Amino acid sequence: MSMSTQLPQEQRQRCEVWTRVMGYHRPVAAFNPGKQSEHRERRHFTESAANGRSA
Repeated sequence: MSMSTQLPQEQRQRCEVWTRVMGYHRPVAAFNPGKQSEHRERRHFTESAANGRSA
């Protein structure tokens, strides 16, 4: 069953993204513009993919 439902604009809400910074969690929206830009440029990886590489 692949039925998709779309909410009306007035029922939608923004998804708040949090990240770990210096040992504690913080919402990305609270970052200054430079730190937000740095967060957007980060490359994400999976631990299993990183462990499979030989050095």
